[in-house]
Amino acid sequence: MSRFLWWALALAAALAVAVAPFASPDPDGLERVAEDLGFAERAAVWLRTPFADYLFPGIGSERVATAVAGALGVAATAFAVMAVGRLLTRRMEPGPGRHAR
Repeated sequence: MSRFLWWALALAAALAVAVAPFASPDPDGLERVAEDLGFAERAAVWLRTPFADYLFPGIGSERVATAVAGALGVAATAFAVMAVGRLLTRRMEPGPGRHAR
């Protein structure tokens, strides 16, 4: 299987999962513990996230807003992984005066 086909299939699978309307309305593990132990209301926001609660702002439909946020999150993650991979492989390629291992 070519490298391009592998990446295309992996990205398609990730996007299919990201845009599926399976987001649970229940709190995640950390939120649940904070609620159970009674300190959730004292939580401080240190960093604003672009898609708080997995919703893209400005879209009226919650399902569509969640799907758009998921798709953009997958795309951003794929871009970051490819960029880091490209940087690492460039460092490892033999250049002038360097020998391949």
